[in-house]
Amino acid sequence: MGATHHDEIERKFDVEPSTTFPDLRAADGVASVGQPAELLLEAVYYDTTGHDLAHHGITLRRRTGGADEGWHLKLPAGKDTRREFHEPLGPGDEPVPESFAARVHAAAAGQSFAPVARLTTRRREIALLDANGTPLAHVCDDSVDARALASGREQSWREWEVELAEGPEELLDAVAHLLLAAGATPSASGSKLGRALGVSFRTKRHA
Repeated sequence: MGATHHDEIERKFDVEPSTTFPDLRAADGVASVGQPAELLLEAVYYDTTGHDLAHHGITLRRRTGGADEGWHLKLPAGKDTRREFHEPLGPGDEPVPESFAARVHAAAAGQSFAPVARLTTRRREIALLDANGTPLAHVCDDSVDARALASGREQSWREWEVELAEGPEELLDAVAHLLLAAGATPSASGSKLGRALGVSFRTKRHA
């Protein structure tokens, strides 16, 4: 089966471990919130030795856990937006999918890929629903443990992110207002990978 893709529209926020998660029913258009889903996500990120993909705002990872486990390739596609490609999992020692390697060949300057970071995310995911029970967006409360494989540097942090489902883009502003009022700040690194590696992405607000 070939790669599938969709546009991911989201915003990310840094937050202290002790910060209380807000009541998001106050956001315009949100009628109710779903029951929180507890997820454990294990991801290995791939890049060149010089982190060429990260410097281009590109994420390439193999992740287990969650409904969308598999290989993910995320490319910049505008403000708050990434085009995400997905390939199913194979054996644990499988190489980067050929279709993904071909898409980022230029950004990688033809270099090979190797694991550069390993992240474990304990996620609490909440759906924001309209009056008919349709998911408008998903908000994630993530506790992250990260290890940069070359340096061995380990970090832990907490972050919030909101991703649109069927809701309008204006909902991002409404939810962001509530998250900021609760004590969050816009993500300084723009991505989990960027924070793990200490790399500033060329395009901000990447997942």
